[in-house]
Amino acid sequence: MLLGLIGKANVGKSTFFTASTDNIVNIANYPFTTLNPNIGICHVRTKCVCKEFGVMDNPVHSICVDGIRFIPIQIIDVAGLVPGAHQGKGLGNKFLDDARQADALIHVIDISGSTDSEGKPLAPGAGDPLQDLRFVEEEFDLWLVSIIKRDWDDIRGLDSSGLNTNQILKKRLSGLGVTDPVIEKVLNKLNLVNKKIRSWTEQELFDFCQNIRKIVKPVVIAANKADVFTSQNYLDKIMEKFSHVIPCASELEVLLRKAVKNGFIHYLPGDNSFEIKENVQLSEKQKHALEIVSDFINKHGSTGVQNTLNVACFDLLKKIVVYPVEDETKLSDKKGNILPEAYLLNEDSTAKDLAYVIHDELGKGFLFAIDVRTKRRLGADHRLKDNDVIKIVSATSRK
Repeated sequence: MLLGLIGKANVGKSTFFTASTDNIVNIANYPFTTLNPNIGICHVRTKCVCKEFGVMDNPVHSICVDGIRFIPIQIIDVAGLVPGAHQGKGLGNKFLDDARQADALIHVIDISGSTDSEGKPLAPGAGDPLQDLRFVEEEFDLWLVSIIKRDWDDIRGLDSSGLNTNQILKKRLSGLGVTDPVIEKVLNKLNLVNKKIRSWTEQELFDFCQNIRKIVKPVVIAANKADVFTSQNYLDKIMEKFSHVIPCASELEVLLRKAVKNGFIHYLPGDNSFEIKENVQLSEKQKHALEIVSDFINKHGSTGVQNTLNVACFDLLKKIVVYPVEDETKLSDKKGNILPEAYLLNEDSTAKDLAYVIHDELGKGFLFAIDVRTKRRLGADHRLKDNDVIKIVSATSRK
């Protein structure tokens, strides 16, 4: 799974990236500090089943701390966006093409209003985060319009060739993973099913692209710099108009992770509090910094970074967590690792889908699955649930 980190320049995308991945990237107060896409590993957070089963797990590709499982996913941070990007202004087309790879988008905005439309610094409150939100979405939509209108005469020719509208649009949008059901859904919504593309108005084409983008690239808004004093007024307005808006303070999350590494505090990403370790001597400056973080967390519930990742994964993409095991009594794999894996699957995934995710050979030879909790046999089409612990029985084994 890949999340795309989008937004205009200088809103704190690189800081959010660092806060969520601990990777070292350039963090500077000027546009285009991220000139090439940065792809890193971050984690979504979920309650592990280890405590339910009373076992001490030792995951192979994820992390479990005190019953909290952190499951790795990928995140890509691309160059900042400016108005006119769909026409190639700034690093526009490169930005949009990189964002195309993502399953869902995290739109980082400067909720404090301290940057202009091109990412140049302003006094806090002088900018307009609502306008920034709209322009980034519009640039993305216009980019989709440009894809469909590319070689427009050829499109009109296809329109007359006997191909239906779905086939024409799927051919043009194939690189974005747009499927027939999605196209049909949007065409029906906009009453365009029986209308030839050559007779679409510019507004109809834009509306079509906007609706496609909302489905295939769902967005969570990371309202960054929410710790700045001018943020609350903008935050209230944006939360009224948009769904999935998370107040964020990426710099505070970076501070907390540094404090953990330095041995100052107990803290897990996404916690609603932190604890200063005993016998730790902090300077007055360090104490003041942690007090600022504490005040923000008390107000908003967390720094927002981990919550944003979780909303993208579980709310937008509707993922569930499934734990496959090979020994249903010990909850282990062949090497004795307890609850070794936690897979993120689509919510409509079946037992056989899980088998293929683990290994093609298991899928090809699938016989049945076993629900470890109930001991029931499950058929290939059995729909899995969140936190299922499953054993796959197959005629073929992994090599």
